[in-house]
Amino acid sequence: METSVLVAQILGLVYVVLGLGLLINGAYYKKAFDELLKSPAFMFFGGALAIVVGFLIVNVHNFWVKDWTVLITIIGWGALLKGVLIFLAPNFLIDFSRPMLKNINVLGSGVLIFGLVMGYFGFFA
Repeated sequence: METSVLVAQILGLVYVVLGLGLLINGAYYKKAFDELLKSPAFMFFGGALAIVVGFLIVNVHNFWVKDWTVLITIIGWGALLKGVLIFLAPNFLIDFSRPMLKNINVLGSGVLIFGLVMGYFGFFA
């Protein structure tokens, strides 16, 4: 459970800050994400980082249980899958990501809510 709390604290902090950033500076982040998706160097780096982070989470937290900690496991597997897809099918992932940037406020709200949930479990529950 200590691992779950630590990972929830990290995810909560990152997602709350990112969600607020998306809501406050949406136009900036939309432009930044558009540029990042065009950069093969960033895609390579992002893919490698996603594989490493996903593997680390899955390696230490692969718990398929019926409580909130399963969210961390899902995030880990999602990151690992994302990294693999970036290397194996980058155009598919780019095409999948672009529609999410159309309404940056909805994306920011979802990210913020997820961050608050993780923050709650990491710091208060």
